[in-house]
Amino acid sequence: MIHLLIVIIYISFISLGLPDGLLGSAWPEMYKGLDVPISFAGIISMITSAMTVISALMCERLVKKLGTGLLTAISVGTTALALFLYSISSQFWHLCLVAIPYGLGAGSVDAALNNFVAVHYKSRQMSWLHCFWGVGCSAGPYILSYFLTNGHSWSMGYLTVFIIQAVLTVLLFISLPLWKMKAQQSVVEVEKSDAKPLGLKRTISIRGVKEVMMTFFCYCALESTAGLWAVSYIVLTKGIAAETAAGFGAVFYIGITGGRFLNGFIADRFGDNKMVYIGCSVIAAGIITLILPFGIVGAVIGLSLIGLGCAPIYPCIIHSTPARFGADTSQAIIGVQMASAYIGITVMPVLFGFLADNISIHLFPVFLVIILALMTVFFMRLNKKAKG
Repeated sequence: MIHLLIVIIYISFISLGLPDGLLGSAWPEMYKGLDVPISFAGIISMITSAMTVISALMCERLVKKLGTGLLTAISVGTTALALFLYSISSQFWHLCLVAIPYGLGAGSVDAALNNFVAVHYKSRQMSWLHCFWGVGCSAGPYILSYFLTNGHSWSMGYLTVFIIQAVLTVLLFISLPLWKMKAQQSVVEVEKSDAKPLGLKRTISIRGVKEVMMTFFCYCALESTAGLWAVSYIVLTKGIAAETAAGFGAVFYIGITGGRFLNGFIADRFGDNKMVYIGCSVIAAGIITLILPFGIVGAVIGLSLIGLGCAPIYPCIIHSTPARFGADTSQAIIGVQMASAYIGITVMPVLFGFLADNISIHLFPVFLVIILALMTVFFMRLNKKAKG
């Protein structure tokens, strides 16, 4: 029965990914009905990100009080409720309010599940965990597209994902004994409720934590900037039609999802650190390929390689956290890693948009190279200060 738990965790991460692509896919229809500028999607996204940062930083305290299983169940229930409220919202300010519980629920689930898997499972399970997030992230827009192409409102897509999340919430509450059994198998009582939380100041003061935070910031800045701006770069610099290039964004995410699936088979053999360095090298090869004048073929191969290189970095750094810093402090550290990640996702694509607007979109590969170089430097410094 205990092996059933990892299946439930995988399903939870599919569910976590499902809503992530909904807003971007639905917004071209939503903003017209809401009678707001198209740019207002960024306001909802920033509120969600801010709440996710807050909940990630609170996660250590909540896990000690509730346990990972109960916190996950409550958090998924919170996101389910938020999705239902999205589906019945008719005013923009409604969506802004609903973004608060949605962000709080998503951040808690992300940080809690990542630490639970890092402590209790091997690197391959961590890679497959994030592979399943990619499956969910890819499936959400398809669900929405199905309803839009069949003449239904965007709200039906949100309502469908709400139903999926609600079913998962029930499943998570039913599975609570499995979480407790798995937690009791740990040598370190990472969920011991009477242990005093580290807190943000003490967590950041731990040797190597600043470096892992910056590594995470850079990685998520690179992934989110590539995901948002790669297609625009290809259209504006390579003369490829927008309708042809539109599907190239999927190539990038397919590279990440497929790469994490494959990574699960080799991560334990090579180790987390080596997989991160391999990932950085493959990203560099992808950026070079994207720059070269190879037309559509070069664009597809370049984006695929960048996605493939991104694949091992996030799960391998997360998985190595308990080994680097100790299982008793890993929840607090993963919480600040998640917070750094969300800040990178929120800030850096906007920064590149400003640069592209005021200088040139040709800076796209240069921007990625700079972030990649910084990430590699911070990761090397991390390995010197806190070896996994």
